[in-house]
Amino acid sequence: MGLYLMAVVMNGDFLLVILEVAVGLGMLIFVHELGHFAVAKWCGVKCEKFYLGFDIYGLKLAKFQWGETEYGIGILPLGGYVKMLGQDDNPARAAEERERSRLQPGAPEVSPNQPTEPITETAALDPRSYMAKSVPQRMAIISAGVIMNLIFAVVLAAVAYGLGVRDAACGISAVLPGQAAWKANLQPGDMFVQIDHSGDRQLQFHDLMLAVALGNMEKGIDLQIKREGVTEPFWVNLKPDPDKNPLRPTIGVAGPATTKLAPKNPVVEGTPAAKANAFHGDDRIVAVGGVSIHTYAELQKELARHSGEPLRFTVEREKEDATPGAPEATSQLDIDLPPRPMHRLGLVMNMGKITAVQADSPAIKAGLQADDFIVSIDGQSSLDPMRLPDELRRRAGETITVAISRQGPSGQDETLEKLVTLRDPAWPEESLTPGSPVSVPAMGITYKVLNIVHQTEKGSPAAVAQLMQGDKPAAAPLFASGDEIVKAEFLAPKHDKPQADSAAMALVPDPVEFSGEKPNWPFFMTLLQMVPAGTQVKLTLKDGRAATLAAEDADLWFYPNRGLVMSPEITMTKAHSLAEAMALGAQQTKEKVLEVYAFLRKLGTQISPYGLVGPKTIVEAACSAASEGVPELLMFLTMLSANLAVINFLPIPVLDGGHMVFLILEGILRRPVNERVLAPFMYLGLLFIVLLMLFVLGLDFGLIPRVH
Repeated sequence: MGLYLMAVVMNGDFLLVILEVAVGLGMLIFVHELGHFAVAKWCGVKCEKFYLGFDIYGLKLAKFQWGETEYGIGILPLGGYVKMLGQDDNPARAAEERERSRLQPGAPEVSPNQPTEPITETAALDPRSYMAKSVPQRMAIISAGVIMNLIFAVVLAAVAYGLGVRDAACGISAVLPGQAAWKANLQPGDMFVQIDHSGDRQLQFHDLMLAVALGNMEKGIDLQIKREGVTEPFWVNLKPDPDKNPLRPTIGVAGPATTKLAPKNPVVEGTPAAKANAFHGDDRIVAVGGVSIHTYAELQKELARHSGEPLRFTVEREKEDATPGAPEATSQLDIDLPPRPMHRLGLVMNMGKITAVQADSPAIKAGLQADDFIVSIDGQSSLDPMRLPDELRRRAGETITVAISRQGPSGQDETLEKLVTLRDPAWPEESLTPGSPVSVPAMGITYKVLNIVHQTEKGSPAAVAQLMQGDKPAAAPLFASGDEIVKAEFLAPKHDKPQADSAAMALVPDPVEFSGEKPNWPFFMTLLQMVPAGTQVKLTLKDGRAATLAAEDADLWFYPNRGLVMSPEITMTKAHSLAEAMALGAQQTKEKVLEVYAFLRKLGTQISPYGLVGPKTIVEAACSAASEGVPELLMFLTMLSANLAVINFLPIPVLDGGHMVFLILEGILRRPVNERVLAPFMYLGLLFIVLLMLFVLGLDFGLIPRVH
């Protein structure tokens, strides 16, 4: 389970989390099969087996016999089953099972005094077999598992709401450069009041993500925004760019944050905040540089404006022995932090075209457009595209001359000059995802950074690096203009203790690839700021040469965040009575069921199949939810139970929904569907399920790449 389980083990919660998840997932399977089992027994069907997991090749973890039924736990934990006389989902054994359910010689004969009936297929079956039951009875047996999953989902959600459910609030802490929210000039601190005229109800961040992922891409999503300093909420319409996220539509926002430090791991190792050794989890920042701080947006504004200066942070901390809520329960202390220099390699890459222009920005007022190419600024043509945003930030209020190249009406490029008055950026804008462009907040533009070297900075790691061919230095020791970088690998620092090596390895990002279709240099530079001290970078060129570089601190270029990790903004929903809890549980289950249907309708068009998840990812997500608390795990299981109910009832042969289709046909035709027709459909359904399972397992274990 990767980094998450490593963190759980280190916190000593491993066994508890695994136990909670195992019980929770086991209960989902149990209640589904219990539905089939209970209704089958009620209808008089002989149930020979009740298993959690599949006992393939007879392999099982445990079993016992009680009455006529064998109960057990199979070796393959991918579901469960109830084995009824006369019914088998495996088409290879269906005919054999049907024959086994026939009345055998010596069976009790019908009394002469009883009414006679024609000799039919049903009359020849064992009266306790599944096939001997009426169509309505078999429909009840088949649908019972799905109904139990829905009932269980309602109960789980009701218990969770009784305990109190925590959700991320529906707001913004960061806007991703170039995406729909950035283009519309949404800002950190904005809160979403309504989504597509949802009415007066408390929204959570997952409501926003689902509305965007499943919304109408042609009409866009209507969002009502509440902004600090703006009297009335206002509406915006956003149309996600499908190219920004190949798995599902997004608008490019991160959930809201507070001025309170995270309770665990409140600082990033190796940063000024960590080196100060003074911050505690749950500390609240109340002032920065003498300026009072009340919101996360205000905190970001001060960090951006004073990124290159020493800053004093005033934090409010709860006293250990004080009574909560009392005036003397907290104390304040000042912590001084130096600036955090940017890590650099010394490579200046080629700038690409402008990819987006922000609404109501200096750039759009000056007439800049997407696909313009910046030739020079104030006559300077040799621009470092990664440093440019910081350089222009420090010139806020000035008017600069931007020379651009633009394709004219005749198809020929023409050079234009635009006067742009720079604004004072209110927050940093980072390239946090693969493919992100660079944002220049002072202008309100984003542009690509190509993976082609323009030049190296004198005395930098790139300028003195020895390029390697195999294990030997190449003839040319320097990066040359025009060299194309295709891959960057992060090499973890070596420590004396193996445990320290493992911890460092866990924090090292995966390799980053570059090409015209993968303009990942800005994202790579963001990752470079996060890696542990001593991490080296191996750069591979298109011609096969490679160089291993150690990053160094840049001069006069600083990273705004000094290593503080802030807590998300959370809302709490708690039921105050059993009736309210059940109502909330029913509403939550209904919403989850409708979401699954909406997801399936968009699958393959708006939602990529490469975003599907399998057992490994589900267990990881369950572990993550369990670590947050019991209500969070119950809400995750509610979602999963609703998913199982819907998916099990899809009209696919071998699933419950497929059986229901055949039963409906039998009811209409007044005879069972011919086995010659039934068997091919069952084989096709089984093949589809097997292929789907192999596909999601391939995605889970990285054998199939998710991004396409």
